Formats: sequence, structure tokens, C-alpha cells
Amino acid sequence: MQRNLRTGDQFAGRRVVTIGGGSGTFSLLSHLKKYPFNITAVVNMSDSGGSSRRLMDEFRRQLPLGDLRMSLVALARNGALWREVFMHRFEKSEDATEPNAIGGVGGHSLGNLILKGLQDINNEDLLLAIEDAQELLDTAGNVVPVTLAQTTICADLEDGTAICSETEIDTRGEKHPGPLSPIQNLRLIPGDAPACQQAVRAIRRADTIIIGPGDLYTSLLPNLLVTEIARAVRESDAEKVYICNLMTKHGETDNYKASDFVNVIHHYLGARVDRVLLNNGTFLPEVLSAYEEKGSMPVQVDQQQVERMVPSVVVGRFNLEGDSLARHDPERVVHAIFDNVID
Repeated sequence: MQRNLRTGDQFAGRRVVTIGGGSGTFSLLSHLKKYPFNITAVVNMSDSGGSSRRLMDEFRRQLPLGDLRMSLVALARNGALWREVFMHRFEKSEDATEPNAIGGVGGHSLGNLILKGLQDINNEDLLLAIEDAQELLDTAGNVVPVTLAQTTICADLEDGTAICSETEIDTRGEKHPGPLSPIQNLRLIPGDAPACQQAVRAIRRADTIIIGPGDLYTSLLPNLLVTEIARAVRESDAEKVYICNLMTKHGETDNYKASDFVNVIHHYLGARVDRVLLNNGTFLPEVLSAYEEKGSMPVQVDQQQVERMVPSVVVGRFNLEGDSLARHDPERVVHAIFDNVID
């Protein structure tokens, strides 16, 4: 059962800030826009691969655009055509020898190129480019980068080595299927990257702040590594909600229980959240097998331990059951956050 939140009810105009990046944020925003919230998406700016990487290599001081584009499309109300335009990716040339070779549009996202063009039109001002993109897409909220500085994330491992760049951390498990040294610490270079003030302002004025869903070390924590962002979240009067991952990820969160995810969020936030959503839904056997081959497994819900750490813990069927991938059901997530109605 789905219950519509009507304009005029207690949620109309409620200021909701999401903090994250990637496909998890995309799915959540795509459903939040159905309701009468005042939405701001604070977006991770540590992407270092694909089309974003090529634009960063070709244009000096260019910031990654991929997660910004995804959030803009998620909030778009201006019809399927514009969304398809921003999501279209050009095919790579058959004779291309280097996956990230500079030059040509093969492999580029058209939405990234449009954002880059809007940035050029606005004298390299990314915030004005985003405003223009929001007008084109008629977005149901605002998208703001967590920082306007060029940054790199580095993971310090227990064995004393370090891995730098979002892509290297994200794909580490795919490249090395065997046992890997756990991540001991995540840091941002430069460590004093200034926060985007629009993001700070939105967080301070929020009624609800949602962290996740998304990869812990590459989509969520990079936002909290921006010192002023973590401080703004801590000092905000908003209810702070963390959506725990459905699956562990090899190379990042091997053998993590739900309490481990929450503990890491608390460590980098410098405070506790108010509510955590934990999944107890089931997955198809073939889905479990596919993830197991990649070294991933469902996150174990140690509910009693999490309840010692957080005032409110909501356990429910938050995954899309019967789906070929382990993904959150955004409708159930939205209802669990705002009215706890889970069928």
C-alpha cells in the first residue's frame, strides 16, 4: 500500500536535505520529488572516473560533474525527453585504445557536456550552471556541490599503505577478489577544503537530513570529510537519518555489521544520528549468489547493538524484493523516514 502525502498535510514544505551521491541518492531523490517537500541535494564531489575524469583532465580546474548530473535528473519534472538527453552516453569509438583518452565525445555523458557548456556560458561559475540546468529540467528541488574545491579522497589501510582517488577505492574489490587489508581511515586532500556555503545554509535550515543510501567510503563519507559540512550537520536541529547499506562491499566494508556502518558514520560526523533504517528483507537466491561471487553479502542486522547507539531504529523490508539487484525500495524508505508506514 502506498499513501500519498498531500499538499497541505504536515509534511508540506518540510525542508529535506539529502547527503550522498551515486545511484542510491538518485533513486531516493526520484521519489522524494513526488511529495511536497522543499528538497536540497548536497552532492559528493570526489568522483574521479569516466566522463568526469576526462573533462577534469582536459579542462584545468574542472570539478567532477557526474553526481551533480545524476541528482539533477533525479529531481527533473520537465518530461522524459530532457531526462534522456541528460542521461545519454555516447558510444565509445571501436578504435579507441585508451579508456580515458582526451578528445572526442565517445564515452561522454551528454549531460556532463551540457553542464560544462553552461559553466562556460556563465564564466566558469558552476553554481550558476547548476541553476540554469535546474531551470531547463524544472527540478523539484536544488542541487548543490558539497565543495567547490578540487579534492581527492585517500584510504589508509591497516597494513600501512594508502589508496587515493575515488575510482581506485571503489574498484579495489573488483580488481582483487582475495583478502584485502581493511580501511582504517579515510581522509580528504586538501584536508581544509571549504564547504559550499549554499550546502551549509541548507543543512542549517533543514527539518530532516538524510545520509545515504550509498557506498559508505566513496559516496557518503567524502561529504562528511568537509569539516564545515560535518559541523553544520552536528549543529543542525534537524532530525538526522542514516539509511544503512543492504550489502557489504568487498574492499570497503567486508564483514561489516549494521552497527559497524553506524559507528563509522558517527566517527566521521562527530556525533550520533537520530534514526537508522535497517533492512530485514529477503533476496532472491540468484541475487545472493551474484553478490557472493563479488565478495558481498547482506548486512547483518545486529539490532540490539544499534539500538544502544541510536535513539530510533526502524527495521523493515527496505529492499526491492524480487529485483535482480540489491537496491532500496525508495517508497518504503520515504515512508519509514516521514511517517513509519510500512506495509
